[in-house]
Amino acid sequence: MEKAQSNSSNAVIPPYVKALSGSLGGIVEASCLQPIDVIKTRLQLDRTGTYRGIIHCGATVSRTEGVRALWKGLTPFATHLTLKYALRMGSNAVLQGAFKDSQTGKVSSHGRFISGFGAGVLEALVIVTPFEVVKIRLQQQRGLSHELLKYKGPVHCARRIIREEGVRGLWSGASPTVMRNGTNQAAMFSAKNAFDVLLWKKHEGDGRVLLPWQSMISGFLAGTAGPICTGPFDVVKTRLMAQGRGDGELKYKGLFHAIRTIYAEEGLLALWKGLVPRLMRIPPGQAIMWGVADQVIGLYERQYITVAAPLFNKETV
Repeated sequence: MEKAQSNSSNAVIPPYVKALSGSLGGIVEASCLQPIDVIKTRLQLDRTGTYRGIIHCGATVSRTEGVRALWKGLTPFATHLTLKYALRMGSNAVLQGAFKDSQTGKVSSHGRFISGFGAGVLEALVIVTPFEVVKIRLQQQRGLSHELLKYKGPVHCARRIIREEGVRGLWSGASPTVMRNGTNQAAMFSAKNAFDVLLWKKHEGDGRVLLPWQSMISGFLAGTAGPICTGPFDVVKTRLMAQGRGDGELKYKGLFHAIRTIYAEEGLLALWKGLVPRLMRIPPGQAIMWGVADQVIGLYERQYITVAAPLFNKETV
């Protein structure tokens, strides 16, 4: 009996399963929430008070540029979310494996936190920064005429940035992105596990599969803390990514210079510009992603973990 329990507690979900679950969740999330991301970017780049709030910004963009403008940057956004979640979920699983207790198969709280931070840093450097540079450059363009736009699409945008600013141009704003994503994922993975246990008594590898609405509640709650804590990093990231190295002298020289400049010119609250649309996007986005991901992971648990446990029990009777 003790051996059966030990077998259940040491059940391991392979990183590739988690990577697949994250990529599928990313596709669904991007399709649903792209307009909120466009509005968030426009508000963060608005230094003159053009937009009076979320609704006014969305209405203005739709009226002056067409409804399709709310899905500007969808291709890089969906691609980047799919790859980002695959890397995030897969790398977090690998890192958690390094912190897993060999006897109990459990991961400590600090191990889960460090694994989440490491996954966030990795995704920020490998995927998030270059894709968000392209996305933000596309989203900040205003105008209806395609011929007048500086960037005609994701590929054209990336090529022009490399030609005018060098490869480093695709990694503008890398420092605040690393800080934002590392902190976000450390908090998110820790909180998601805590809410699963607290609300639903669900432990990873126990063979139980949460209902989609249960996963969405845990994901939503886990996704709320990050945006509040990392607001300044997100604003600075957006400002650094939006400015082109080929546009003359750079207004913001780096992470700390940008924070000081924004604070001096626009006030403390400017460092949390776009917080409301972030809260409208990230918690629902995490809810959607986990609602999909947990079902994929649960399918694996039902097929391989819960099936293996009875076979093990039978052999050890």
